[in-house]
Amino acid sequence: MTDPTDAPPHQPELAIITGMSGAGRSTAANVLEDLGWFVVDNLPPALLPTLAELGGRARGDVARIAAVVDVRSRAFFADLTAAMAQLATDGSDPRIVFLEASDDVLVRRHEAVRRPHPLQGEGMLSDGIARERELLRDLRAEADIVLDTTNLNVHELAAKVFAAFEQDTPGLQATVISFGYKYGLPVDADLVVDCRFLPNPHWVPELRPMTGKDDPVRDYVMAQEGAGEFLEAYTRLLQVVGAGYQREGKRYATIAVGCTGGKHRSVAMAEEVARRLRESGVGTTVVHRDLGRE
Repeated sequence: MTDPTDAPPHQPELAIITGMSGAGRSTAANVLEDLGWFVVDNLPPALLPTLAELGGRARGDVARIAAVVDVRSRAFFADLTAAMAQLATDGSDPRIVFLEASDDVLVRRHEAVRRPHPLQGEGMLSDGIARERELLRDLRAEADIVLDTTNLNVHELAAKVFAAFEQDTPGLQATVISFGYKYGLPVDADLVVDCRFLPNPHWVPELRPMTGKDDPVRDYVMAQEGAGEFLEAYTRLLQVVGAGYQREGKRYATIAVGCTGGKHRSVAMAEEVARRLRESGVGTTVVHRDLGRE
């Protein structure tokens, strides 16, 4: 009889939650825990391979593990780089979720809970945030999912994390965000496209109070010269980029579609881009960031 302890270890699915202190790492971890992940908080990066190995010894009982890691010293990135290299050698391909927010929002959040920043030392709160952002710059560039929580409440952040992880279907997953340029670019976008080349429904009195989700506005936007050609060309571009992302192991993409106020053109176009992505087999979520801000 075969000893069950001789069975090959099961490689668990691994996610790493990191990013700026105060950006919502705990909220993201709670969502994954609700989805059935085994979550470990405040794990030193050097222990990631050990955590994955222990999960493997469970032989399927711990199928998905999420580790929350944060920066406490300048050795953080070196330890994480070595840990990621070891995980790759062991056959594990963790997803990295990076959360961030603007400096002023991070300051307000730290002040609200009356806690110092882990890297501020004897300096100011803003000094600690600046040090952390610099230390995490390279890690942010390598992340699979970047979530900007500046304008998100707890429930909105939870919904975005849930949408990113609820899909078990292999292949690229996309989030299409409509936004208004007057409110700033979405900092978590992988691709940004500008719809301000189209006439603005804002200047049509009967369309002004409506949004890009209303049929009259959508029909108006899609009837404009260049709208159809843009969608055809951009859809082809996304197919090329999406295939390249998958070859490089990138499983999540955030596509931002902008207009002046984020109410009419970008909303209509974002909905249409998302529809075409879904038709091509890409799991897609739509977020209208600035809808209702006027």
